[in-house]
Amino acid sequence: MNMPLPPKKKVFIDGREGTTGLRIFERLESRAEIEMIVLPDEIRKDPEARKKALHEADVAFLCLPDAAARESVALAEGSDVILIDTSTAHRTLEGWAYGFPELTPAHKSAVEGAKRIAVPGCHASGFISLVYPLVKAGLLPADAALTCHSITGYSGGGKKMIAQYEADEREEELDSPRQYALGQTHKHLPEMQKIPGLVSAPIFCPIVADYYAGMTVTVPIFAHQLKAGVTVDMLKDCYRNTYKDGLVSYDESILDGGFAAANPLAGRDIMKVAVAGNEERILLISHFDNLGKGASGAAVQCLNLVLGLPMEKGLAL
Repeated sequence: MNMPLPPKKKVFIDGREGTTGLRIFERLESRAEIEMIVLPDEIRKDPEARKKALHEADVAFLCLPDAAARESVALAEGSDVILIDTSTAHRTLEGWAYGFPELTPAHKSAVEGAKRIAVPGCHASGFISLVYPLVKAGLLPADAALTCHSITGYSGGGKKMIAQYEADEREEELDSPRQYALGQTHKHLPEMQKIPGLVSAPIFCPIVADYYAGMTVTVPIFAHQLKAGVTVDMLKDCYRNTYKDGLVSYDESILDGGFAAANPLAGRDIMKVAVAGNEERILLISHFDNLGKGASGAAVQCLNLVLGLPMEKGLAL
């Protein structure tokens, strides 16, 4: 006698037409346990249509600008829908689980039981993957004055930037890497400070370059910034002990050849961290895809956890 199949989980992507939304949809549309709710183009921005979809869904992704994501949360009031927000709007708010389950067992449990989940920012994911374990382990003081530089492919800028870089005729300045957020007010800074528990946010230097996807985030530190007696080997062991399960691992192969390229993990949903430098000047380095573990891959990982599924299901490892 065949057992009846469990009912499919209804999933709605509010903002499916954006870069992150499209990538999430591509990962989910063929999964047998999921039924996608898709609004016709003519009503996809209509508040009443969105509200109806949010109330019908078991899980909804918010792939929207911050203001629109907040509007969606208001539209979802009174429903049982689980919200997974990929915007910046809720990442530092109480009541929202931070969607980086590899940080600690408590982070994973929070995501598994959450009704409201905030997916980390791409640059923030790299920074937090490096700094959070060291602060938690007491190896790096919370009041350390840190800097961070991050190199990303142009897909991180969304459809408009992708079109600029892929145009037949484009501005000459796009041929070279470009540093941005020069005013030191980048939208990821609040979570980069709060999640690791830092006294102050880092000086942050993001750079966009002429390739599609992939990211490398580096946090340079002097040995005197660490707690007394801390060695490079202790930092490496901290990462190995922290990232034993999940999609993040310690892997020095990302430094092979003496270069740290930004795109080796493009198209994959994993993250690799490593330590370079020497005992005096140390480089903490994180590699991943800004569209994978830095965005849609992380969002689908959170979906898997709230559905009680293996976190890697449907992801490119």
